[in-house]
Amino acid sequence: MTARNSSTRGGDNDSLTRLFESVTGDDDSRMCRDISDAACREQPGNFFRHLVAALGNKLADELSNARLILPWLMGAIGAPVWMVGLLVPIREAGALLPQLLIAGYIRLREIRKWVWVAGGVAQAVGAVLLGLLALFGHGSWGGALVLIALTGLSLGRGLSSVATKDVMGKTIAKQRRGTLMGWSASAAGALTLLVGIGLMLMGDRPGTWALAVLLFAAALGWALNALCAAAIREAPGATEGGANAWDSVKQGVSLLRRDRRFLHFNLSRALLLSSALALPYLALLGQQNSGTDLASLGILVLTSGVAGMIGGPIWGRLADRSSRRVMRNAAIGAALCCVAGAACVLLPEAARTSVWPYAVVYGLLMIAHAGIRLGRKTYVVDLSDSDTRALYVAFSNTFTGVLMLIVGLLLGVLAQWLGSAPLLLLLALLALAAAGSAHALAEVEA
Repeated sequence: MTARNSSTRGGDNDSLTRLFESVTGDDDSRMCRDISDAACREQPGNFFRHLVAALGNKLADELSNARLILPWLMGAIGAPVWMVGLLVPIREAGALLPQLLIAGYIRLREIRKWVWVAGGVAQAVGAVLLGLLALFGHGSWGGALVLIALTGLSLGRGLSSVATKDVMGKTIAKQRRGTLMGWSASAAGALTLLVGIGLMLMGDRPGTWALAVLLFAAALGWALNALCAAAIREAPGATEGGANAWDSVKQGVSLLRRDRRFLHFNLSRALLLSSALALPYLALLGQQNSGTDLASLGILVLTSGVAGMIGGPIWGRLADRSSRRVMRNAAIGAALCCVAGAACVLLPEAARTSVWPYAVVYGLLMIAHAGIRLGRKTYVVDLSDSDTRALYVAFSNTFTGVLMLIVGLLLGVLAQWLGSAPLLLLLALLALAAAGSAHALAEVEA
């Protein structure tokens, strides 16, 4: 293990440094891997700026969730059912597909945090528009405007996604990044828990005002994310290697050919899509059997929050030891949850028509999905270095975005034909294949 020792504290006071060492479990915050001396000095303060920024982002993601909140919004304004099926593909692929273009642009910037700030602002604006549509939207035109606003929000997410990882790689050392993401997931989970309790207390009251409040709160979360990103102390980075989108595609394909670990990671990540794609179908299964009132939505939001609180710190610490094993174990958990979700339809009628069995399985699947997300994010950051990180992240995300659109459309056709329960069994098989592929990945934290 290489280390960089920096004896000065710069702008970080002793109490902040002690808190940083307590949160990360380090005895000496001056020991840094793969970041500069200047970044090491600023690391304690930057750690907490990243933490609060990630908290705002994760809370906003939950409050505008395309797997739960937005389907309820579409139902509340009377949008056609076929539009609901476009929410998750637009949310995910819209954020992932443009990232090669973004990566080339980021590489030309000495300071990359402003790209992150722009992404946070774009997402905040998108959430405000969605909140207004919850109040004033109706029917097909309202649903179409929701999809347009979601597309803009997703493009902002794409800006933030690449920039966040690139800035994190410059300002936070190895073996502390997973801990950072884990704590932010846990804190966001606690706030989501409070939101779920509030929705449960509303029961069967009209939902448009409640949905609007959630979406406006999401806008505040992204505004907080942008403010914290602007406050991060980032040293200028190299600007060599910037490229346009087509050059980035060629570089990404070349990376796949040269770096077998990167190729293997992307194949594993493709199979790991099974957890993300299973969540809306599990929620749909619960909705079909238990109803669409706010209390049922609140219970699902509640279990999602509990899952974030439980899974985040545990997966984060484990990812710093071996992100490969985190992806493997979380994929096994996702497969078991898919099977359990499909089995819910076999329960006695009293249990089958209650939202609780689906909510429990949904929460467990959220814990597994959190592990998959945290594991793959830590893996790709630790696999790359400062010169290749933005391209690795962007190419992997673009590759996944294409697959998300293709697989999402295929699964939509299969769901129409098979139904949600058989589709969950198919996704369980994909999750098992993902576990096997992740198990064979190379270690990058050693």
